[in-house]
Amino acid sequence: MIKRVAMVMFVLVALIVLAGYGLAWASNDGSWTGQINDSMCGAKNVDAGCAKKCVEGHGAKYVFVDDKDNKVYTVEPQDKAATHAGHHVVVTGTIEGDTIKVASITMPKEKK
Repeated sequence: MIKRVAMVMFVLVALIVLAGYGLAWASNDGSWTGQINDSMCGAKNVDAGCAKKCVEGHGAKYVFVDDKDNKVYTVEPQDKAATHAGHHVVVTGTIEGDTIKVASITMPKEKK
C-alpha cells in the first residue's frame, strides 16, 4: 500500500514538473506594432538620426517599443532594425524575455 502511494505521488510530481517545463518552452510568437529606437533613449525621444548615432557611435542597440504598453525589447538580429530606425513598424517574431527574435520588420499598411 505504501509503495503504491509513493508511486502515485512520484508520477504526479513528475507530471507537474514536465508541465512546468512545457510552459517554459512555449514560445511567444506573434506580431507587434511600435517603433524602432535605440537602447539609450528607449521609449522616449524616438528619432531616426539620434537612434543611428547612438547605435553607431555610442554602443547602443536597436530596440522595439511596443505601442500597447511602451515595453522596450532588444531586437535580434540588429541589422534587421537598422533600416527602420525611427519608423513606426510591425515586427513579427518570437519574444524571449526582453528580446524579440525578429522574423521580419515591415511598415504598417496605411488605412484607407
